[in-house]
Amino acid sequence: MSGRPVPSRRTVLCSAAAVSVTALGAAACGPGGESGVAAAPTAPVDLGAERDVARGSVKLYRDHNVVVGRAEDGSLKAFSTVCTHAGCAIDRLEEKNRLVCPCHGSEFDARTGEVLHAPATQPLERVSVEARDGRLVAGPAA
Repeated sequence: MSGRPVPSRRTVLCSAAAVSVTALGAAACGPGGESGVAAAPTAPVDLGAERDVARGSVKLYRDHNVVVGRAEDGSLKAFSTVCTHAGCAIDRLEEKNRLVCPCHGSEFDARTGEVLHAPATQPLERVSVEARDGRLVAGPAA
């Protein structure tokens, strides 16, 4: 016998539960969209009327985790609004076309997807977007 006390069954079970909860919490805050929010539409999504995004403006589509911008020349660009730092859904578009993540404060340019403020270091994921019959469609095959 080693002389070390043997932990009780209760101690072992409580320790195992604590480790499991800690691991789940770490996974939820991990990079790369591990929060369970899809980084981009997995099927074509109808965002609404094309006229809703005027030339030189951007629009946040919270329900689909997409932001769409239209350049002065009429071309469209779209990005996922799932933060590349911890996978949180970005739900705020502020003045000067800044997307702000509610989890850790990362900021992105809604027109380019580029990081403006850490902790994120990777730009937002680009999403295909096109106008079809007066509607904006984003996602694969768009």
